[in-house]
Amino acid sequence: MAASVRDVAARASVSVGTVSNVLNRPEKVAPATVARVMDAIEALGFVRNDAARQLRAGRSRSIGLVVLDVRNPFFTDIARGAEDRAAGDELAVLLGNSDEDVGREGAYLDLFEEQRVHGLLISPLADDLPRLERLRSRGTPVVLVDREAGDRSFSSVAVDDLVGGELAVRHLIETGRRRIAYVGGPDSIRQVTDRLAGARRAAEGTAAAIEVIPTASLTVAEGHRAGAAIRSRPRGERPDAVFAANDLLAIGVLQGLLADRDVRVPDEIALIGYDDIDFAAAGVVPLSSIRQPAQLIGSTAVDLLLREAAAGPGFVREQIVFQPELVVRESTRGR
Repeated sequence: MAASVRDVAARASVSVGTVSNVLNRPEKVAPATVARVMDAIEALGFVRNDAARQLRAGRSRSIGLVVLDVRNPFFTDIARGAEDRAAGDELAVLLGNSDEDVGREGAYLDLFEEQRVHGLLISPLADDLPRLERLRSRGTPVVLVDREAGDRSFSSVAVDDLVGGELAVRHLIETGRRRIAYVGGPDSIRQVTDRLAGARRAAEGTAAAIEVIPTASLTVAEGHRAGAAIRSRPRGERPDAVFAANDLLAIGVLQGLLADRDVRVPDEIALIGYDDIDFAAAGVVPLSSIRQPAQLIGSTAVDLLLREAAAGPGFVREQIVFQPELVVRESTRGR
């Protein structure tokens, strides 16, 4: 049977209240008594049960983070930034992977509320802001990550994806490309539609045309299918450039295009991704990409969350938007 606080108190010959003070307010206890209690804790193998203390405080020392796809290094970098910042306030980050599934996302929202997390960071799959508003109204601060609320009703940290999409396609046009395929989906993900809107904005008033090749998810496998479909077309019907909605898709497209060495990248088809994950520079053909400051997004989101949690209902919510950066590598070399 696990040792209890009472067991520790009996072994150290002190009261239960003294043990509690040693655990929570050691500065109020004489050093010799603290040492005696800590010796008893070590001898008995006592592990404190934090649940009751958190229940009394109303909130745990944890932050919930829900991301679209934990396999995407962009989101793991966000989590790293959030974790590093939270650690400075002695908070832990609990990571939930919605896997681009609304039901799974909702299950994590329920779980984190039941756990009484200090607050919630989320990259939501769709525009179900009323559910997040209800969560917030019951006392859980919420900050949106990698997207904004159109009505500015939530604090958020994001990158301007319209500008990012525009940067990508303008670069392709400047390298002489005119038949540009946008590979990405589903369009329920705001980032996908914003990047496409930016791509179309870049093509306006030019000779370039944007073809949309939808995908079921933002994964390497879906990118591979799209790349293979492009490769299967007659040469004259292929696009001369591909803008993929993220780097995982772009890596898959590259694999699909190069499967039987039938397509030369970038000579026949240029390719650019989005996020600039570490793997982008490490491929057989180093990948051009649109860089997002992932770790900074994560740490800034925690900053906003802690400010909102401390301020209470009168908090003026903030929307922070970083600017993306074009990173040019071999996959879009000019002709």
